Amino acid sequence: MARDWVQFIRGGRVVRLRAFQPRGTLLDWLRLEERSTGTKEACAEGDCGACTVVLARRRDGRLVYEPVNACIALVGQIDGAELITIEDLADGGPLHPVQQALAERHGSQCGFCTPGIVMSLFAHYHRPDRTGDRATVADVLAGNLCRCTGYRPIIDAALESCAGAAADRFAQDAPRRLAALAELDDGADVRVGDDASFFAAPASEAALAALLAAHPDATIVAGATDVGLWITKKLAPLAKIVHVGRVAGLDAVEDRADALVLGAALPLARAAPLLARLDPDIGELMRRFGSEQVRTSGTVGGNIANGSPIGDLAPVMIALGATVELRRGDTVRTLPVEDFFIAYGKQDRAPDEFVRRLIVPKPKPATRLRVVKISKRMDEDISAVMGAVALTLDGDHAAEARIAEARIAFGGMAGVPKRAAAVEAALVGARLADPAVWRTAAALIADDFTPLTDQRGSAAYRSQVATNLVVKILAEIAGVPADVTRVRPREERARVAS
Repeated sequence: MARDWVQFIRGGRVVRLRAFQPRGTLLDWLRLEERSTGTKEACAEGDCGACTVVLARRRDGRLVYEPVNACIALVGQIDGAELITIEDLADGGPLHPVQQALAERHGSQCGFCTPGIVMSLFAHYHRPDRTGDRATVADVLAGNLCRCTGYRPIIDAALESCAGAAADRFAQDAPRRLAALAELDDGADVRVGDDASFFAAPASEAALAALLAAHPDATIVAGATDVGLWITKKLAPLAKIVHVGRVAGLDAVEDRADALVLGAALPLARAAPLLARLDPDIGELMRRFGSEQVRTSGTVGGNIANGSPIGDLAPVMIALGATVELRRGDTVRTLPVEDFFIAYGKQDRAPDEFVRRLIVPKPKPATRLRVVKISKRMDEDISAVMGAVALTLDGDHAAEARIAEARIAFGGMAGVPKRAAAVEAALVGARLADPAVWRTAAALIADDFTPLTDQRGSAAYRSQVATNLVVKILAEIAGVPADVTRVRPREERARVAS
């Protein structure tokens, strides 16, 4: 079954688009076609949140509300969803509780950022696990900048409106809206356009493989958190786009005894709690992985497949010994994640091949994992240096243990994320609790990496940071109190979680 239109719900009606630019963004469609100008354009790169809208989807028999940056989301990506914007909340009636609280708490001055803030809080309002906790609200708003109001009244309004919130009209109308979304879920392959220019969203792996075989020059899009910037910043003339978000089973999760298997199209937001169970450090990394809007759209497979040397997942996957599974036609192959990256901008993937799954080994009892992200700001920032260290110890007591195996990976230190081979070699067989070993091994960072200088840090800075991180992490694993390595030390986060 196939159709030549994209369909979604907007304001209670079904919208069917049969003609649009494959690279057209959701924000452009809203502002230029719908004339829904309440959703604002500012950064056009998914950082400021002014363009935040909410997509409601049917998942596991219930409605889920997810914030999305409309400036980098493609209009074709929202097939099968209900699109909710700032214009829909009051719809001529009383203000939504979030809007009312912001008005009463004086949570807006110039107002340009306010629609996006409202929509982020609206999504949080509908979460079954929402809390009135200030730190949680701060995380929810990490992707929404406000330069003139200040966050204190905004957070106060969020705490007031979301804590113990009553069902709004959207929740009261949930059965009808669920039924309407179910009718859109037809399992059809979608393709709008012709052979020269199209937006396609296959519904099965077989259809995806066949489409890429016929059009190896097509651009594969998962969440568009990277490709969206090719469009808005590089003005890339992408004529053929293949969206993998509708491929059945490509977001599946398999929790094995020894490994976590994540479908490539699994959004980061849904992967985060699964990865956090492997180790608290990964949970903290995922909390700082972009913003709510980015984690809702971006995928685990996309973060690996784009080959970025500063992608946050790659060093962790390499340190854990993860493998990536790829498919081309009917052929499926696997290779270690560390071997997937060949050089800057080059990966071991054929043009018509796609990332299918990530197989992530679970840390063994003797393994000690540490993950540290260094960036200029705490929230929603790209790493300057990203380090992941996995040590397998031979011995139960850190003071006496020796290092049986070391896997150390860094991002931001080369054209690709890669292992610190010389550092690893210096550690294997050494006594963990020997500070001289830490310093000797850390000094070998200069042999393993030749970093570049860019806006996020100089080469000298990056080398020094990585060197310091090796010492810090080894000291922490050896039992030295660590209150400097992270903003919130690992032990404190464990107490808070419990």
